[in-house]
Amino acid sequence: MLNYTLIRNILAALIFVVSLRASAETTSNPQKANEFAKHIFDISQVLLHDVVNPPAASRFYAYSLLGAYMVVLNENNKLPDFLKKFKEPLVIDMPLVPKHFEEAFCANYAMLEVGKHIIPSGYLLADKQTAYIQSYKKRHRISKKVMEENIGYATLVAEQVVNYAKTDGYSRLSTFTRYTPKREEGHWYPTPPTYISAIEPNWITIRPFFMDSASQFVPNPPAPYDLDKSSSFYQQTMEVYESVKSNDAERREIANFWDCNPFAVTYSGHMAIGLKKISPGGHWIGITGIACEKAGISLDSTVLIHTLVALTLYDAFISCWHEKYRSNRIRPESVINRNIDKAWKPILQTPPFPEYTSGHSVVSSASAVVLTNFLGDNFSFEDSSEVYFGLPVRNFTSFYQASDEAAISRLYGGIHFRDAIEEGVTQGRAIGNHILRRVFPETSLKTE
Repeated sequence: MLNYTLIRNILAALIFVVSLRASAETTSNPQKANEFAKHIFDISQVLLHDVVNPPAASRFYAYSLLGAYMVVLNENNKLPDFLKKFKEPLVIDMPLVPKHFEEAFCANYAMLEVGKHIIPSGYLLADKQTAYIQSYKKRHRISKKVMEENIGYATLVAEQVVNYAKTDGYSRLSTFTRYTPKREEGHWYPTPPTYISAIEPNWITIRPFFMDSASQFVPNPPAPYDLDKSSSFYQQTMEVYESVKSNDAERREIANFWDCNPFAVTYSGHMAIGLKKISPGGHWIGITGIACEKAGISLDSTVLIHTLVALTLYDAFISCWHEKYRSNRIRPESVINRNIDKAWKPILQTPPFPEYTSGHSVVSSASAVVLTNFLGDNFSFEDSSEVYFGLPVRNFTSFYQASDEAAISRLYGGIHFRDAIEEGVTQGRAIGNHILRRVFPETSLKTE
């Protein structure tokens, strides 16, 4: 017998997703959506200034964008109210919407306001807010009274997000005992050239948004450390070794395009110079903005997609970091230098945390699942996220193609073994699909 209730729910969810893909002529003001992406980049610039590590960057994006989403959610009851579906529901007491409500302004202002309070150098966003107020007033001819009402509203919304963020465990991280690398063979230890200590070894204590726990999506175990030439581990080590030695110009370009290592440095004599690079999460937030602009979707839909991608990145990093410090596997560079070739160097600088699974593989695959759900499997785009950092545009025919390239770039760059990449992709896709099922429980849209 047909389950008409289930069919009706599936159709409703499909209609909602399709509506996000509607053309600019019928549903949106692309200028507002593009302006939103610009203010997200304001946040990215502060994260670059602070050299924020990848997991922490995902947290700052997630809460900042959540501030914007609460604004549009309060005005548009057709958007999914997933705040109550968090592991710890976000119970909100939304203030009354101003009589002369400026939705775009409030969404942007609330996002910047949250970032101002939770990012270490968030005070830098105050100047962005001031400039935005003046620009918005001039362009839209808003009276001082109306502007003050909207600023007050956006500030109250942001305050609730900031208060919620204070309960996620982030403030406790500095109280944990300093991490000491294990001495056993096959375990991770700091790598050249800077030998930075382990980054965020206690990130698993951070509260997820949609996952039940950090251990919900544990991947298959990595190949055991074994230098016997017939072992999987040794063969994977040699694959990394030979790949770096034989890489062509295209593979080198791919490796550098997806590097996204905020800790990368270069040397001038004895002076180490930090290279400003966006985090993996920041790269996918950039892709999200590019895709939303191309799709010409409404501001509300743009905020929704950005927010879900950011929340997905946040949970994906928690899951990945759980595995990294659980398996605690050594990096290819350490194995190769000690046992095969002392002079060998990877193309990319090895990041300062354990190897398994590949973080970029996990978060890229999870993001691709979410973006594909909203914008389609054959959504082509030009990824200009790295132009700001002097790298050329790369073209992709789908989000999965981009995420797969991000994953394999870690092999080309010499910083990950193959099983960390492949298992990372599987882990990320499982997380992305889990989040979609939580947000849209009425449907089982195909996203794998």
